[in-house]
Amino acid sequence: MKNVLGIMDLYEDDKQIRTLTTKRPVATLPFAGRYRLLDFALSSMVNSGITKIGMMMPAKSRSILDHLRSGKDWDLARRHDGLFYLPAIKMDKDSRNGNLQSFYRHMSFIRQSEQEYVLICNSRFVYNIDFTTALRFHQNTGADITMVYHIENKERPDNATILQTGENGLVTEIANRPAVYENSKVFMGIYLMSRKKFMEIISTAYERGGYDFLIDGILRHQDNLNIYGFQHEGYVSEICSTISYFKTNMDLLEPEIWEELFMGYNPIYTRVRDEAPVQYKKQAKVNNSLVANGCVIEGSVENSILFRGVKIGKGVQVKNSVIMQNCELQDDALVENVICDKNVVVSDGKWLKGAENYPLIIEKNTVI
Repeated sequence: MKNVLGIMDLYEDDKQIRTLTTKRPVATLPFAGRYRLLDFALSSMVNSGITKIGMMMPAKSRSILDHLRSGKDWDLARRHDGLFYLPAIKMDKDSRNGNLQSFYRHMSFIRQSEQEYVLICNSRFVYNIDFTTALRFHQNTGADITMVYHIENKERPDNATILQTGENGLVTEIANRPAVYENSKVFMGIYLMSRKKFMEIISTAYERGGYDFLIDGILRHQDNLNIYGFQHEGYVSEICSTISYFKTNMDLLEPEIWEELFMGYNPIYTRVRDEAPVQYKKQAKVNNSLVANGCVIEGSVENSILFRGVKIGKGVQVKNSVIMQNCELQDDALVENVICDKNVVVSDGKWLKGAENYPLIIEKNTVI
């Protein structure tokens, strides 16, 4: 897929997950003990053979730059093509929130690229996709635009873009819904089209006062576009709220999901950090948990995700929780149904309890 230009649109709405994104964008939310959310889409692009990828940066971009750097860990530190940072732009005073202005202002990057096709992704979906199959589908159908979707297997109260398709995959309706019902075809934020068509849509929509690529570029011109839906049949989860973030982390404790995402032919890459192995002390008890390198465990951990450098003291009980990097849970503390952001300290004997469907969130650098 060297003839495909990858673009990651990191200009994303974080209203429903703002407790975890006050100091970082959605793209760099820590996930699965050692990864960031953007690793999944970026790795899928690289594994599919895409060698030129533009990162459309949000205003809060420091953590993205720190994580990706030269792109070496994704084999994108190249003399030709590689990783490109497209800086956040200062929005016009009267402009509404949306990604169309960012696309338009970076049109020169798109125009100067040599690739025939463009693949656009966001970072809020967790998946492992081989995009070569989607490209073949796009070419065989003669589509103007291919939109990748998955079939949701349960109801959830989250906003989503739902597709209706015919038997041949032709999209007959695109609608934004306030809730997702079982067997809905949920759009995954992935578009595939020719570079020429992409530039044409951006220019037309922006010059007519549009602000959002999906709404003003596609929905308002749907009747004039040949749009097809391509189904991804593997595991997919959208991180659209703190509850979905918590549940998706917990999904990783199911072996079949973990193996599909991380143990297949196509790996998920992330920034490499060399740390010591986990230290399990004499009284340590760990059951059905994911524990990253650098952790020191003296207490009990059950059904939980521990990120790098977490310290679990004597007599500590951790259940159904996500404990991010460099947190310290001191002796005899109890943590259940909790998300601890980075560098949290829970003092001796403190008890923190949330609900399974509404986890308690402890913000970054908090001492309790």
